[in-house]
Amino acid sequence: MGQFVKVCTTAELEGLPCGKLVEAAGQAIAVFNLSGSYHAIENLCPHRGGPLSQGQVEGGEVVCPFHGSRFDIRTGEVKAPPAGQGVRSFQVRVEGGDVEVEV
Repeated sequence: MGQFVKVCTTAELEGLPCGKLVEAAGQAIAVFNLSGSYHAIENLCPHRGGPLSQGQVEGGEVVCPFHGSRFDIRTGEVKAPPAGQGVRSFQVRVEGGDVEVEV
C-alpha cells in the first residue's frame, strides 16, 4: 500500500473543462473532477504520449488530444483506439479541501 500525497485542492479543479496535470513521487498524473467526484490516471496516453490532462472530458471519459483514444477517467481503461491498452489509475481521497493521490 502506498501513501497519500496532496496534489492540489478541490478549488483548483472547479470549473475546469479538462483535467489538471500534477506530479507525485516523480509521476505525471491527470486529476479530474467529475461532478464532485475526484479521479486520477496516468497523464500520458500509451499510443503516442498525448497529455490526457489536456484532453476533452466527455461523460466519464477523457479523449486524448493527439489521436482521439478514449479512457475511462475512473479506471484508466481504454475505451477507443488507437491506444491498445489502458493507463494506471490512482486512488484519490479528499481531506478538507485537499485532493490527495495514493502513490
